[in-house]
Formats: sequence, C-alpha cells, structure tokens
Amino acid sequence: MAQKVVTTYVDDLTGEESSDIATHSILIDGAGVDIDLTDENYEKLLEILNPYLQAGGARRIRGAARAKGKPKASPGSGADSSAIRAWAKENNIEVNDRGRVPASVREAYDKAR
Repeated sequence: MAQKVVTTYVDDLTGEESSDIATHSILIDGAGVDIDLTDENYEKLLEILNPYLQAGGARRIRGAARAKGKPKASPGSGADSSAIRAWAKENNIEVNDRGRVPASVREAYDKAR
C-alpha cells in the first residue's frame, strides 16, 4: 500500500501556513516554550524584544535546557532567511529551499557582510 505524508507548517501567531516556518525556543523566568513562526513574525518579535535584550544589565544564557528533539533557534543576525538563501546560492553554498537555514550558512553570510 502506498502512503503519502503531508506536513503542514503553521505560524503560531497568525495561523498562516508556510514552508518558511521555524521553531524558536523562548525561556522567561525559567519556563520555556517553543513557538513556530515565519521569518517575518520572528523578526517582529526580535524588534519588540530588542530594547530589553540590549539593556545594559541583560546577559546571554548559554546551554539552557530545551525539549529533546526540538531544534534550537538560531540567534542569527536578524537577516531574512530568503536573503541568506539567495546569497548562499550565489556563492555556491548548498542550502535547502525550505526550513531553517543552518547556523554555519548564517555565520558565513554574516562574515561576508
């Protein structure tokens, strides 16, 4: 018997279906959540949080626990994934058309800028 499995990615904020959705882990007061967002909505979230994250007393936490099997959201440069994909293809760097852009590709993009 043949079977076809279709995965639908849905933005948790808007309910929008898209192939360009990634899971981002957020930890506040020791409680963590995973939220699935399009790149556009993730950028909006970062813009809202930026004043708090850039505050003089804010400190980055490394190695925080997260649910097994969940990919860790890349802090990235804030650059649009589609722009990074286009840059990668122009520079003969293999990158998928869907899903999360690997951290190594984001880092190479950041260094090239």
